[in-house]
Amino acid sequence: MDNEIKQEALTLQRELNRHNFLYHTKDDPEISDAQYDRMMARLLEIEKKFPELSAPDSPTRRVGGALLEAFESAPHSIPMLSLDNAFSDEDITEFHKRVLRLLKDTPLSYTVEPKMDGVAVELRYEKGILTRATTRGDGVVGEVITDNVRTIRTIPLGLIPLPGISLPDLLEVRGEVIITSDDFKTLNRRRLEKDLSLFANPRNAAAGSLRQLDSRITASRPLSIYVYGTGLCQGIEFDSHGRMLATLQSMGFPVNPLVKQNLSIKQVLAYYRELETMRHTLAYEIDGMVMKVDSIKSQETLGVKTRSPRWAIAYKFPAQEAATVVNDIIVQVGRTGTLTPVALLEPVSIAGVTVSRATLHNADEVSRKDVRVGDQVVVIRAGDVIPKVVKVITDRRIGDETPFIMPDTCPVCQSPVLRLPEESAVKCINVSCSAQVKERIKHFVSKGAFDVDGMGKKLVEQLVERKVISSFADLFTLQKAELSAMDRMGDKSADNIVRALKKASKITLPKFIFALGIDHTGENAALVLARQFQTLEGITAASKQALEAIDGVGPKTAAAVHDFFANPDNRQVIERLLANGVRISDFSMKAPQPGATLEDPGPFLGKTVVLTGNLEMMTRSDAKKKLQSLGAKVTSSISTKTDFLVAGASAGSKLTRAKALGITILDEVQFKEMLKI
Repeated sequence: MDNEIKQEALTLQRELNRHNFLYHTKDDPEISDAQYDRMMARLLEIEKKFPELSAPDSPTRRVGGALLEAFESAPHSIPMLSLDNAFSDEDITEFHKRVLRLLKDTPLSYTVEPKMDGVAVELRYEKGILTRATTRGDGVVGEVITDNVRTIRTIPLGLIPLPGISLPDLLEVRGEVIITSDDFKTLNRRRLEKDLSLFANPRNAAAGSLRQLDSRITASRPLSIYVYGTGLCQGIEFDSHGRMLATLQSMGFPVNPLVKQNLSIKQVLAYYRELETMRHTLAYEIDGMVMKVDSIKSQETLGVKTRSPRWAIAYKFPAQEAATVVNDIIVQVGRTGTLTPVALLEPVSIAGVTVSRATLHNADEVSRKDVRVGDQVVVIRAGDVIPKVVKVITDRRIGDETPFIMPDTCPVCQSPVLRLPEESAVKCINVSCSAQVKERIKHFVSKGAFDVDGMGKKLVEQLVERKVISSFADLFTLQKAELSAMDRMGDKSADNIVRALKKASKITLPKFIFALGIDHTGENAALVLARQFQTLEGITAASKQALEAIDGVGPKTAAAVHDFFANPDNRQVIERLLANGVRISDFSMKAPQPGATLEDPGPFLGKTVVLTGNLEMMTRSDAKKKLQSLGAKVTSSISTKTDFLVAGASAGSKLTRAKALGITILDEVQFKEMLKI
């Protein structure tokens, strides 16, 4: 082996680690994925030929290694303690008074941070190199998971040296390993496609991923970390918690951007309210706020109790789950015929909302959780999602609970049901089933589709039940007399709906595709199809292969779209819609193909935009339509992938989060200028 090869390996290791840090921690890549992959392939080639060049901090260590027989255990140099919990402002005020009393009125400020709902780990660095990683375990002894942790790309394998400061002889860093909400959904969706059991929540997914004996499995999971503290340190000292976090960040560790420093007790309580408001806009789950005395000297003075420090406390959010009883399990039929079991619950309050129903998703989920009528269950409601049963409290069973059996006929039309191979869904095969017809029409007139003002769910149900309509194509032939004959409908209301239908009959291509209710085809997929083909004729004529080749259209969506338009009945419904006055505007702006250029692509083409606050020049809905017509993707929540936040009056937590992430913020004047209106 010559020095040239050795130097090439060292350079590749150093550069790949640097690019990994820029991409995963700074979110500011300098090179393309293809360039990174080529460099990694070359390094793997060298290290395979010369194994002695594979350094402990080599980025090749992230791909996973040999299968372990069992995890070893290792003691923590300093115990990883739990935190005491607070559940009210009074608890926090009492904590503050106790700290003041123990510190004898020493000047006091706090550092606060979101309480991540993840898995705590400790990372041990010797001379700047990651040598060991352990779980929290019982706080005194943890399991060694070094190989698994090396696969997490946001964890530095080697520390970044600080100007004028030697790397510490020993540094133990503590953090929370998490999976973001979007990554969790993607992970579960992929497991569902492979007929694997689903993870209950992101925390369980993270914990299960870290405890894999095969680190290659861990490497395939979307894990990340935020660090929050240190254990034993030799060769480095910190005088405050805030400066310690800043130093760790400079060394290459991700620190939560929502950390606040030097807060008074009044500011701590105000920030808790802010975090509680923004929690459901975050990319990850939090269950409260942690406040810590900022001064390290004061922390040492306060000391620790048996299980928790005296200088920190967790202020938990109100419970998002509750226990209740399953009174019955019914089956609902959706617009695509899917049968969904739904638990009818003894009403219970969760985070201020009364919950009396919860989805059970499908028969496999009911079986896996073994939910029975009469069971006591734990129900969660996170943000605005549909409540769901997470587990059965089996030790409270008394023996008379009734197991659920999925019916073999549709509960509405009594037609046979079918379970497709490799799918968990059971479907009613009768497309004329009244339940499916109702749900298809409700979707068709909904916001985001034809958006027919005044056409509510109850009216749709009446029109179908009284056989006035049997398809959404019938909507545009409705007469005033037919509408006014419905319950609670007068002549004026009927007139309004006739006018609303006439107004709605002119529609854009993306909205029309979405309104058809094709399986696996939401608003974004409809927009992608419209951009690609520009006309309805182009989409209907597309082959399955052409659909699968489109970026943003998966194989399931491609198959569903192709099969929908290949069905003569569906084509006939579309012909009737057009004959009854529906006019679809062609999509005038197509996304550029690789290598193509546009004369004036505009600042929003290909960008992700979030709208917040009250806009004066147009409604948020109109702003969304305008942005989409310019090639933007409009989302509802802030993430590191967001390019612009358009902030109107009374902008709230999204503005705070955007500032924390360094996202470009546009006021209404700037937004107007960029739209050129």
